[in-house]
This record gives sequence, structure tokens and C-alpha cells, in this order.
Amino acid sequence: MLSALLVMAGIAIVLGAVLGFSAVKFRVEGNPLVDKIDAILPQTQCGQCGYPGCRPYAEAIASGEADINRCPPGGEEGIHKLADLLGVEFKPFGGGTVLKPKSIAFIDENLCIGCTLCFQACPVDCISMVPITEKITTWKWKYPVYTLAVKK
Repeated sequence: MLSALLVMAGIAIVLGAVLGFSAVKFRVEGNPLVDKIDAILPQTQCGQCGYPGCRPYAEAIASGEADINRCPPGGEEGIHKLADLLGVEFKPFGGGTVLKPKSIAFIDENLCIGCTLCFQACPVDCISMVPITEKITTWKWKYPVYTLAVKK
């Protein structure tokens, strides 16, 4: 019994060492410029720039496929920071990107089940769950709970 335990521990140590070595040897290096650009972007993942999120937009900027002036949530300040980082000339917002009109979220209370997925996904934490106080306009009948007796 003890010998089997020692053999298993030895195998675990050897496999751990092999995995550790391979993690160092075969590490995939990311582009540090993409990381710096991504840190400047606002991380709202809104897609208004034409890319599905901030990381793909940062990759497109780093590879030269996209201009630095396509991020509406980043605004002029974000464009200035990107221009300083990349050493390019400041460009005013545009580049074929159309600003979406301001809108607000609408939650249909009749369909809402209180799962909280909407405010977990909200990138700016503007949604919160507030308990409804019981007033005459919000009062609902609390259905009585009966135990059903089953006849055998």
C-alpha cells in the first residue's frame, strides 16, 4: 500500500515537472503593443468601432488595419492617448464610424425573472437590483402553501 502511494507521488512529481518545463519552453508571447493599446481602450465591448470588442480593435490598430479614431466611448482623450503611444498624428473622431444615439436599457418587469445576468454583464455597473417595497400599488397575494396528502 505504501509503495503504491510512493509510486503515484513520484509519477505526479515527474509529470508536474514536465508540465512546468513545457509551460516555460512553449510559452506563447503576446504582442506587448496590443496589451498597451487594450489598456487605453475603455473596455465597454460595445462594438461601435466595428469590431466585436476592445481587444480585437486593439489588435487591428497594432497591425495597421484600423485607425485610432473609431472608439466613441474612448472619446477625444482616448484618441490623444493612442496617438501619443503610437507616435502618430492625432485624428478627430470619425473614420467611417457612425455614432449611435444615446439610449437607455428597458427591462420588461413582467418577463424579468431576477436572474441578475443583465447587471453582471453591464460593463459600467449602471444596473442594480432594488427590492420592491410593499405598498398598495405593488402588493401581491402571497399564495398559501398547502401540503398535499397522498392517499395510499
